[in-house]
Amino acid sequence: MPCWNAARYVGRALESLCGQSLRDFEIVAVDDGSTDETGGLLERRAERDGRVRLVRKRHEGMAAALNAGIEAAQGDLIARMDADDIAHPCRLEWQVELFEQRPEVAVVGGLVRMFPRAGLLEGMCRYERWLNSLVTHEGMVRDLFVESPLAHPSVMVRAEALQQVGGYEARGWPEDYDLWLRLYGAGARFEKVSEVVLWWREREDRATRVRPEYAGTEFRRCKVHHLRELHLRGRGEVAIWGAGKEGRALGKHVKRTGLRITRFIDIAPTKIGKRMLGAPVEGPQALETGVYLLVAVGVEGARELIREELAGRGWREPADYRTVA
Repeated sequence: MPCWNAARYVGRALESLCGQSLRDFEIVAVDDGSTDETGGLLERRAERDGRVRLVRKRHEGMAAALNAGIEAAQGDLIARMDADDIAHPCRLEWQVELFEQRPEVAVVGGLVRMFPRAGLLEGMCRYERWLNSLVTHEGMVRDLFVESPLAHPSVMVRAEALQQVGGYEARGWPEDYDLWLRLYGAGARFEKVSEVVLWWREREDRATRVRPEYAGTEFRRCKVHHLRELHLRGRGEVAIWGAGKEGRALGKHVKRTGLRITRFIDIAPTKIGKRMLGAPVEGPQALETGVYLLVAVGVEGARELIREELAGRGWREPADYRTVA
């Protein structure tokens, strides 16, 4: 549990962990160079509960704090937790049980409930619904390039799997999303507990809202990097379905990596016949086999309609295309 200036919230987070139904575990709390009372609160809790171990370090960011915690951890399973969230009392027990039942699984998440509900934006409610709809390995990896299918502080991972991919990396984009993509590339299996395991705090100053590495631009840059590593290796060109905002934004990152965009596919008559980023915009009839397709359409409901269209043409995901928005 990395903690940086979290004195306002960390007490409730620790209470939810110390009250777990599973008793045999340790809490590695990393004070990431806090300048408020966080360090003192953690130190006093560690004095009262021997399961709490305090690691102090200078502030270097989330990835460094997480790796420091992993290095200090002694367990075979590593559970993530943020200092401002609240764990369900049975969270750890449920996740450990799933690991014991499914030894081939490397990552276990769970459903989440964002709070406080008052003032929660519709976009976040939509993300929560989407996140909680993905509970199987197949569902999560199918949408892995759309968004992160796992709430980072809800996850438990085998220490061996983390070691295999080198832990967290600070590359200027979201360290958790990057980790899921690297684990997927290494053949890891993902599952979720079909219960709410975490109350996930939404606040205006949380890292995903204010830190530059969590901006949409960096998410796209991360996606394109891993697409090149996993599905576009050895390819020199791609097509993009979507000549709107998402397609253009993705296309810019694609071009920066040296890939040629053969065409954009769209169904809007006002776009067909024009050019975008040097490539023609054409209708679905212009789809060509042999050129990998990236589907980048952000309109709600469009993703499944396009998948149905491509399935009807005999296209397979991810062999022939990847949905990325």
